[in-house]
Amino acid sequence: MQLTDIGVNLTDKRFVSDTGAVIGRAEAAGVSKMVVTGANLSSSQQAVDLCRQFPSQLVCTAGFHPHYADQNEPLAWQDLQTLWQLPQVRAIGETGLDFNRNFSTPQTQLDSFECHLQAAAKTGLPMFLHARDAEAEFLELVNSYRHQLSAAVLHCFTGQRQFLDCLLDLDLHIGITGWICDERRGRHLHELVGRIPSDRLMLETDAPYLTPRNLPVKPKSGRNEPAFLPHILNTIAACRGESPSLLAGSSQATAAKFFGFENINSPTQ
Repeated sequence: MQLTDIGVNLTDKRFVSDTGAVIGRAEAAGVSKMVVTGANLSSSQQAVDLCRQFPSQLVCTAGFHPHYADQNEPLAWQDLQTLWQLPQVRAIGETGLDFNRNFSTPQTQLDSFECHLQAAAKTGLPMFLHARDAEAEFLELVNSYRHQLSAAVLHCFTGQRQFLDCLLDLDLHIGITGWICDERRGRHLHELVGRIPSDRLMLETDAPYLTPRNLPVKPKSGRNEPAFLPHILNTIAACRGESPSLLAGSSQATAAKFFGFENINSPTQ
């Protein structure tokens, strides 16, 4: 039984001193594939470099997170387009809208997000999406381009039932993190994860963020790691009323199809 962590921020400075050890611990825990998140041009380039160092374990995304939408300028965009042609890059993003902090202005985010949507329509690459405190605007833009997109996943879903139903109506995939393990703010997800079809549910840690609060042994550093993904799997499986092995198989198959790599849980292997 193997897993894919579809959202790992391995270019974060908290991983710089022990990236290889983090990947080794993940493999030992059964996390055989990790998707490294690109959040701007620099981190996307770093993600590609990591994938070249660990080609069996890593693939990545490339894009401008809404926090960095103001960095989406013509020369940077041109360099980003070059990254999308590389075999290591399996999705466009992280992109979307985040009106919670507005590190980039809302209009700048909207413009950058639409550029990414247009690029995904042109290249055929799937999308790795982000939405926070901007549900109406997010849905309006995605709906405008959905018929041109091959596939898209909203990573780190933390919303309510109405938003989830809208996403599912648009045939989007859903990424669930250790937020579901947080008794303060994630309990509503316990009911909602059962509404997600098995072929559209994927698992992620969003490491080094969102360390599961109900880990039996918490890391002293407080840093989340992909090695903790099986704990998230078990929590989600319990909420869905299914076995961890069943969820592992379906989520792995879904991730393999979405990101275009071999499903090592396949019965033909």
